[in-house]
Amino acid sequence: MKIIAFVGMPASGKSEASSVAESLSIPVVNMGDIVREETAKRGLLPTDENIGGTGTELRKKEGSDIIARRCVPKIQVLDSQIVVVDGIRNIEEINFFKEQFGNDFKLIAIHAPTEERFLRVKKRSRSDDMSFIEDLKKRDEREKSWGLDKAIKIADITLINIRSLEIFKDEIEKQLQDL
Repeated sequence: MKIIAFVGMPASGKSEASSVAESLSIPVVNMGDIVREETAKRGLLPTDENIGGTGTELRKKEGSDIIARRCVPKIQVLDSQIVVVDGIRNIEEINFFKEQFGNDFKLIAIHAPTEERFLRVKKRSRSDDMSFIEDLKKRDEREKSWGLDKAIKIADITLINIRSLEIFKDEIEKQLQDL
């Protein structure tokens, strides 16, 4: 089984890339869903603060790779030659996936400038989105504290997502087909 994982700062385009995979009938396991499920299990509202706090607490209590460890059973039950994982946040998660899948694990980093990402946040209207660019920067710092910036640096492929959505989707489709 081949695993293609997306890594990037919030609103860089990971979910759009995952939607391209789904349109190609490639199953997607979203790491953020693991944290959102845990947040809901704890009876907390799905706000940025609650979801981020739950993610931080899980990593402190159960290890930096806990989200990846919870994803692997979801991946293994899928009947597919290729699976996309959306939302890598640190090197420990990457290392865990590499231990599980070896050379069949590929990491694609998606980069977009902060201002562009904030415009996207304002359009998408998720419950954990922020209203001010300062809040996005604060979220960036929280996710960097998990090791996100280091994970981005070791990607096998880096895509810059600053052009139109259609061009970006075409780039993702080409990468998925090439891999």
